Amino acid sequence: MKISDMKNLGAINEEKLNSVGIKSAEKLQSIGTEKAYLLVKDLVDDAACLHFLYALEGAIQDIPKKDLTDQQREELSQVYQYEKER
Repeated sequence: MKISDMKNLGAINEEKLNSVGIKSAEKLQSIGTEKAYLLVKDLVDDAACLHFLYALEGAIQDIPKKDLTDQQREELSQVYQYEKER
């Protein structure tokens, strides 16, 4: 499956993920949210935002990012804050 066919992710995010070697939905699922985010942030888009993290997690879970639990949002927010301060 193409990344742009996943929930929350369109063509622009697919390009970013493809440029770091993540070229399919299956590859994204195997790599996971945090690692995919870090690859994009470190190699392609230093300004990758918290909503990109939410979008990745929602895509992997096959849910709209608005349906992430408060706990999931908090965990992702902690990853984002840590990386922002790094």
